Amino acid sequence: MSASLPGARALPDSQYDLSTYWGRVRHTAGLTDPRTLLVGNAGLEQAKQLLVSYKQGQIKSMTPELWQAKKLVDSTLHPDTGEKVFLPFRMSCFVLSNLVVTAGMLTPGLGNRGTIAWQVANQSLNVAINYSNANKSSPLSWSKIAQSYFLAVGASCGVAVGLNSVVPRLKSLAPSTRLILSRLVPFAAVASAGALNVFLMRGEEMRTGIDVYPVLSAADKAKLLAEGKGEGDVESLGKSKKAATIAVAETAVSRVLNSSPIMVIPPLVLVRLQATQWLKKNPRYTTPINLGLILVTSYAVLPLALAAFPQMQKIEADRLEGEFKGRGGENGLVVFNRGI
Repeated sequence: MSASLPGARALPDSQYDLSTYWGRVRHTAGLTDPRTLLVGNAGLEQAKQLLVSYKQGQIKSMTPELWQAKKLVDSTLHPDTGEKVFLPFRMSCFVLSNLVVTAGMLTPGLGNRGTIAWQVANQSLNVAINYSNANKSSPLSWSKIAQSYFLAVGASCGVAVGLNSVVPRLKSLAPSTRLILSRLVPFAAVASAGALNVFLMRGEEMRTGIDVYPVLSAADKAKLLAEGKGEGDVESLGKSKKAATIAVAETAVSRVLNSSPIMVIPPLVLVRLQATQWLKKNPRYTTPINLGLILVTSYAVLPLALAAFPQMQKIEADRLEGEFKGRGGENGLVVFNRGI
């Protein structure tokens, strides 16, 4: 992320007002823009150099070119480590990566083995995305990663497969109702399993805590600048388990908010379309149309869901453990990265 680049001068957080929901939506739409995936290493390095020039005072004010560079860097680098997130696991690739798995899950004639295999693939992708975009102030050992992976995939697949087996047993319902439920339940299974996946994969954060930092006032920032330091040089106040619980819970809620419209809108629209004469005569188009509906809905709702909570969350220090009481920065606030 741009905050990890060298230079004492702080970059603006965003060109939009992040204290408002719609400001965060517009900001998040930039972070999830798939066009950033087309920029290679040379373009990324050029963007980083532009931002470094600003942070070192060589460029006096933000320009459209600088905002574009910040968008590219923020969508590519992890905010804690400053390292590139592997392309398929970036939020700008979230929809496309999930669409590949969704296409597999919608393959006609899948047996139990096929269903379980695609559920494993889906939850493995969730694990990779959750791990790649998590708060990195409490690194996991490889043994912990493996343990969390198998626990998350096993539990999530159990929930998904269990819910998928419910509908065929509801024989007392009308056929039309069972048809709608048969379309909704697989997505409900994916949504609930996805939220469970977040908690299990990031459980170590809640056990050990994540770093929290004081919110800097304008005077604090000016003092840092005079000392030739940046906001990245501010020391952590310590690790907070309560902050970690808030971070993981908000991420899980945002996953549910993201998947809920996707699990409702495309299936219901498809049921209506399947009643038309054209689709009855051309059933081979059912799966492509369904994938198209999922693609459009996914791109529309992803920024809306991710913007439900700020990525850099600010709360009162007194709401955390006793050791943080009275240690907040401006207005008694502390800030932490909740991950995405």
